[in-house]
Amino acid sequence: METKKIFDYQVDDNMALFVLIKGADVRIAKNGKKFIAFTFADRSGEISAKFWDASERDIEQFQAGRVVALQGKRENYQQNPQIKIFKLRLTNEGEPSEPQLYLQSAPESTQDMEKEIDEIIFEITNPTWNRIVRYLLKKFHSQFFSFPAAKKNHHDFAGGLAFHTLSILRLAHAVVKEYPDINASLLYAGAILHDLGKSLELSGPVATVYTVPGNLLGHIVLVDEEIAKACEKLQIDPMSEDAVLLRHMIVAHHGLMEYGSPVRPHLLEAEVLHHLDDLDASIQMMRKALGHTEPGEYTERIFGMDNRNFYRPQGNNTKQ
Repeated sequence: METKKIFDYQVDDNMALFVLIKGADVRIAKNGKKFIAFTFADRSGEISAKFWDASERDIEQFQAGRVVALQGKRENYQQNPQIKIFKLRLTNEGEPSEPQLYLQSAPESTQDMEKEIDEIIFEITNPTWNRIVRYLLKKFHSQFFSFPAAKKNHHDFAGGLAFHTLSILRLAHAVVKEYPDINASLLYAGAILHDLGKSLELSGPVATVYTVPGNLLGHIVLVDEEIAKACEKLQIDPMSEDAVLLRHMIVAHHGLMEYGSPVRPHLLEAEVLHHLDDLDASIQMMRKALGHTEPGEYTERIFGMDNRNFYRPQGNNTKQ
């Protein structure tokens, strides 16, 4: 088996490699037969594939979280990269079968991210916000620094939640420097907690799925509840102005009700956080797609960017 990764192969290349099954959705084809819609992954990225006429044994064997030996062909379908499967099997004894070997991870170490976030927490001078942030980061420490920020689209890799948060904090520093009337403590506290609910909404970095609370409540509701519980534990009134301001930062950060926020931003800092969150997520989605695109070509259509595609200029020969 070759040591090349998914995106080392070009369109029309035959492929032979080990990959992680990150997603395996069983669906019904037009002919009434079952097929599996796969998402295969390794450290170069993710790619889709269809396994037609899947038997019950195939469905039982090829489940998310397992590593498989894949033979196929790299193709494009409607401008999206995919694999035509020739042969698929589970790994044998002695072959690299640990899912962690195939996970993309944040471009910075957990230790470095943790250190920088800890330093920023010292800049949260409001004692109510500082105590709540410290309490919740301690409670969800393991998940916060290991989970992705999404199942798909942006920062969908191990450590993506912490890296997305840190990226927003760095942007927030620049904005506060430019606009000193912004309440920096509130902006930093809101940025750190805005996606902490992903720790409860998602299952983890391997074969990421939405949990039952994640599907039925969502990360905004989940983290607002955690803030209220933290207030109770820390003997802070959850309806005090400081607590409500922080909770508003969380519940408004999607910006629009149709995007999942129960209210639109009504604080300067909440509006800023919404735009910084959207900016970082958008840049990450575009960089991910451009990294798999040759100069002079267009990316696949990006679902999270209104199904737009993006051009990689001829002079851009730098891999993302």
